[in-house]
Amino acid sequence: MDKTTRSRRAIRLTRKVPSGNLLDGLEQVTTFDRPIRSIAKTVRRKIGPGPVRDTLHGVPIGHPLHPSLATIGIGCWVAAAVLDWTRADGRAARVLLATGIGTALPTAAAGLTDWSTLHREQQRVGFVHALTNATATGLYTASLLLRMAGKERAGRFFSFAGLGAVLGGAYLGGHLAYRQAAGANHAESLSHLVPLGWHDLCALKDLPNGRPVTRRLGYIDLFVLRLGDGVTVLADRCSHLAGPLHQGRLVMEHGEPCVICPWHGSVFRISDGTVAHGPATSRQPAFQTRLRRDGTVQVRPAP
Repeated sequence: MDKTTRSRRAIRLTRKVPSGNLLDGLEQVTTFDRPIRSIAKTVRRKIGPGPVRDTLHGVPIGHPLHPSLATIGIGCWVAAAVLDWTRADGRAARVLLATGIGTALPTAAAGLTDWSTLHREQQRVGFVHALTNATATGLYTASLLLRMAGKERAGRFFSFAGLGAVLGGAYLGGHLAYRQAAGANHAESLSHLVPLGWHDLCALKDLPNGRPVTRRLGYIDLFVLRLGDGVTVLADRCSHLAGPLHQGRLVMEHGEPCVICPWHGSVFRISDGTVAHGPATSRQPAFQTRLRRDGTVQVRPAP
């Protein structure tokens, strides 16, 4: 076999190997964009800003609430499948099914709230994720009703079908979280990117008073706000989905100056970067500042 023949054969074999990026194409499917846009807009309007939305996003606990709730439901349904497979305890299996079904509504509420503030490519995958999980919940509900009617065998069948659907939904959720970085912190700690000590940033006279701007420190884009002779510095990329904070609007929240991310409306306290309102759940890395005698602003990561 000559070299050219071997090369052609290798190309043919490569083409037959299934791609590991099976969901990448789903991100580009526009078929459901109209209902996605309508549902996302309705969710944002109905919930509105405030403590309910912040709770559903997970602001009080410092990370998204939806994955934590989903873990409870999936754990109950997997445990029920083990009991069904071993025929160990039908009553315990029904209790686990009911518990999983009971967590479905708050899990869906938290998931929809997060989903409504994602990028369109993420929303496309999330839409199918939601449909798959709704199917799983319907199958588990049917399973529980059949068991309560004494039809254990049919109930187990619907339960295993539900497990298949919920595992498919979990796979889509993993793609959202790990491939598309939905819910991940996009403003990681910056201390390892900045050497120890103080660093010159810019001259105070070059900063406009009362208007945020961006400045660069090494590899890092910074949000810089001058108020008189004081300067506040945060990481510029929003922790939610990396929006440019320096393009955001300044507001007062409970007497504290804050900045609103221009992309999805996350609100951060300028003093220390903590989250005032979601969808962000992770704080913005903050920097300490000082002014040299020659008017140069210096910064270092806040501890």
